[in-house]
Amino acid sequence: MAHDHNRPLNLIQRLYSQTYQISQTDPVSRDDGSNSKDDRPLLKSDSNRNSSTTGESIEDLEKKFAAYVRNDVYGPMGRGELPMVEKVLLGIAVVTLVPIRFVLALIILVVYYIICRLCTLFSAPNRDEEEDQEDFAHMGGWRREVIVWCGRFLSRMLLFVIGFYWISVSYRDIDLPDQNKSSSQNEGKDQPEEPERLGAIISNHVSYLDILYHMSASFPSFVAKRSVAKLPLVGLISKCLGCVYVQRESKSSDFKGVSGIVTERVKEAHENSSAPMMMLFPEGTTTNGDFLLPFKTGAFLATAPVRPVILRYPYKRFSPAWDSISGALHVFYLFCQFINHMEAIWLPVYYPSQEEKDDPKLYASNVRRLMAREGNLTMSDIGLAEKRIYHTALNGLF
Repeated sequence: MAHDHNRPLNLIQRLYSQTYQISQTDPVSRDDGSNSKDDRPLLKSDSNRNSSTTGESIEDLEKKFAAYVRNDVYGPMGRGELPMVEKVLLGIAVVTLVPIRFVLALIILVVYYIICRLCTLFSAPNRDEEEDQEDFAHMGGWRREVIVWCGRFLSRMLLFVIGFYWISVSYRDIDLPDQNKSSSQNEGKDQPEEPERLGAIISNHVSYLDILYHMSASFPSFVAKRSVAKLPLVGLISKCLGCVYVQRESKSSDFKGVSGIVTERVKEAHENSSAPMMMLFPEGTTTNGDFLLPFKTGAFLATAPVRPVILRYPYKRFSPAWDSISGALHVFYLFCQFINHMEAIWLPVYYPSQEEKDDPKLYASNVRRLMAREGNLTMSDIGLAEKRIYHTALNGLF
């Protein structure tokens, strides 16, 4: 019996060792943009020491990986024991809400795909042969206008269909130059008299729903896996968004990596008013919405101004956060909720000081600190490697 109990945790050790090795060889994973002196995060990463999780209880794991813990009534991985009331509500939703929402969501997706197909029917995509990137976001004229405005409207309709009837949007008017008087953390001191163009929108990452919100708000380009471009329906839509396709496993000499491509696109948006705006999630993965992970510096290497946005998902029963739950189960529970809630907080454009331009890690760290303060988020220094360890533990214990 003891052997069976420890088996899942032994798997964690092996996976931890593998992810640790990856984080040491992948410059993108290693570059987290954190500032250990000032952040003083609540959670400490284990990626720099060879510790063991053998013998730890679920309570111990939840303390260590708090940024990925689900705290709703559905429990870890959405597989917890549900109260009878929740089971009854799910049963009602399965025969009423779920089929209606599924059909309407599919209709919206197909309609937008047809619009994108018609608008791009006789246009060749902008293509970068070296990086195997292709997109229709640089296409001008009425076709681009139709794609953008239909995309924004239908994205909001899709959120409405799945229960986000009202989205609370607020714009914080805060005085960035006075955020910090210290010369070593000079946030926004060098803001020019004539504001520069925005380079990118920066957002915390809680769920795939974040993408739908930003599509409806500003229709920017995102970073996506290369496989997304080949998906039915979604593939063409992602090209119309101008997504930057990345493949972290690629180690070929001509592959510049995530940071290189993103930096070029941020510079382009900063210098060219007709270029698509980039929307970036510098954490690199999703959390439960209460934490803010270390920022990677890819969004800040271009030294262009950024617009921070904080997304929150208040809930009573099911958390819309996509943290430690499978995609299929998440969509199912989401469709079963009668009402879902979302809050978006837009902060002012952040203009980097000269010191931040010279040090992208400082730039990323200061923006992260600002977002954590304004969004009442806890900073944690764990990352994707620890998330995989926690998922492995949950799969072994549930």
